[in-house]
Amino acid sequence: MTADRIAPAVRDHGGDGPPLLLLHGAGRTLADWAAVAPLLVARHRVLAVDLRGHGRSPSGPWHLPEVLGDIEEVLSAHGMPGALPVGHAAGGLLAVLYALEHPDSTPGAVDLDGFGWGGPERYVGLDPRRVAQHLARTKELSAESLGRELPADGLRDLLAEQRAMSDHLGIPYELLEAGALRSVRERNDGVLEMRPGREHGRQMLAAVDALDPFALFRAMPSPLLLGRARRPAPPVPGSDGADAMAAAGAQGLARELAALAGEQPGVAVVEIDATHAMLLENPRAVADAVLAFTSLAFSNGNSSGAARPEEFPG
Repeated sequence: MTADRIAPAVRDHGGDGPPLLLLHGAGRTLADWAAVAPLLVARHRVLAVDLRGHGRSPSGPWHLPEVLGDIEEVLSAHGMPGALPVGHAAGGLLAVLYALEHPDSTPGAVDLDGFGWGGPERYVGLDPRRVAQHLARTKELSAESLGRELPADGLRDLLAEQRAMSDHLGIPYELLEAGALRSVRERNDGVLEMRPGREHGRQMLAAVDALDPFALFRAMPSPLLLGRARRPAPPVPGSDGADAMAAAGAQGLARELAALAGEQPGVAVVEIDATHAMLLENPRAVADAVLAFTSLAFSNGNSSGAARPEEFPG
């Protein structure tokens, strides 16, 4: 480990066959993969990792070269330099970045619902100025939520939030509880806070927001699977404007992905019957899509490296 790298926490799910590395999204942990990973191990060796500053991993400046270096170190330490990275949300973009940096050893990448916010042009039929204002406010709220301190009864309240979310989205409570508990740490002053911390979390959001996802997708020399959530999150009372924005953004994203798949033979797009929380809501659909893709990405007999849309479960 060098001075600019940390030793991330890893969960080795075992398994045999071509290796996969599972990467979670911003503010999440490797616990998000708890229901997906067991469905992959019959055909793959599977590792999941807590990104720096998340879960049980040490903190450190959140800059992309260092984060990608962490991933490289994990794979080297586990003898898996040729692993295919599979990521959700921001982890999906990291998966693509890692594949781009290691084209000779990485057979492809999977990005599950990691497409960034997009610009106003993505939000079909809406006033671009209104969209720009909404996106700026959304990013501001995301930054403000980082490093949240929990009061004396905060852990109890946090788990109550997870119970309510379980009821609202139909996600098994134990999955939400495990992720929430893994995201909490006790500081030296005894205060509980959510990870990542505010400073490094803001660096993370800035680094991810500066990426151009579709430019990365077009640059991929190896097979790429893009999984899009079929369903929007359930409506939140009093959030009519946000729901309309999400619907318009989903329409524009579908259009962008269709155009990309049409022009890039190495890109496959599949819809997952779930919301953005697909890893927890529909792990079987996620696993099926990944397995359909990896069977082709790791196959020498697939000359283009790409999968046709009809080859994926929808």
